Amino acid sequence: MSTHDPVVVVLDYGSGNLRSVVRAAERAGASVVLSGDFQTALDADGLIVPGVGAYAACMEGLRAIKGERIIGRRLAGGRPVLGICVGMQILFERGVEHGVETEGCDEWPGTVSRLEAAVVPHMGWNTVEVPEGSSLFAGVEDERFYFVHSYAARTWDLVTNNRTTPPLVTWAEHGGDRFVAAVENGPLWATQFHPEKSGDAGARLLRNWVASL
Repeated sequence: MSTHDPVVVVLDYGSGNLRSVVRAAERAGASVVLSGDFQTALDADGLIVPGVGAYAACMEGLRAIKGERIIGRRLAGGRPVLGICVGMQILFERGVEHGVETEGCDEWPGTVSRLEAAVVPHMGWNTVEVPEGSSLFAGVEDERFYFVHSYAARTWDLVTNNRTTPPLVTWAEHGGDRFVAAVENGPLWATQFHPEKSGDAGARLLRNWVASL
């Protein structure tokens, strides 16, 4: 490992499946630390917020380590954050599961709700609709990525003024229901799919993110 590898913290807040994310980020060229420590997560070149399972449980775990404050402070300083799966969903205003509404990190307006498709969960490989100018998807615009989820943000409600670069939103479709598959919004990027389970395409996407740090 060279001394120039960016330091990436994978945020450990009790949401499983962290080892595969750590390994994937290491393969993408980062020096990776798995930590739930406030200062360590704040100081890193990049922060990955993974997440699997229920929205409410993820928010509870996140709040227990002041994770929403870590994310907010990093973004206020223009420091990169990458959310994955439920780690993307919790960036929205709220999540609704089984009639229970949970407050999210509120970095983006909007609600995460159950997919309206005949078959849920949405599980498997899917193409995505990538907007022009995407840095995250550079070189993998036409590839398929691996999804496993029952919930998603099905609208994009952020209104930007002319002073800021408009966010780049990537969409996907499952059973006729369109949902947000990825977002690039200043220092805050996120994917609904699992890049760490998406083979070569996911590896390239993570390299793109690490290269941006």
